[in-house]
Amino acid sequence: MLWNKGSLKENVTSTDKGCITERFAELYLSKQGLTLVEKNYHSRRGEIDLIMLDGDTYVFIEVKYRKGSAFGGAIAAIPVAKQKKIKHCVTFYLHQAGLNEYNTPCRIDVIALEGEISQPQVTWLKNAF
Repeated sequence: MLWNKGSLKENVTSTDKGCITERFAELYLSKQGLTLVEKNYHSRRGEIDLIMLDGDTYVFIEVKYRKGSAFGGAIAAIPVAKQKKIKHCVTFYLHQAGLNEYNTPCRIDVIALEGEISQPQVTWLKNAF
């Protein structure tokens, strides 16, 4: 657990939740053997929450949190328009980093977190889209 349940306020902002859940995902993936490259990469096309390496494969990670599974839960909260923005951002990142998008092994994963923010249930979708 990253934090004390008692230390979380009831009025945690969306920004706070984003920071908390992205940190949770980062630590979870680090325990799975991935190495952090960059957090919150921004371009004009959008944002990538986490960029990590899984061996020699670049993994671009979208982190989504939902307290409950109403309306499809965390996984359903990534519409096609958001997926396109992420894909464009990945292409931009690879070009900016001097990597060839056709020869660089990479994938886009989703870490979906649901439940209590202090101890969410984790679903890791590799090659999500």
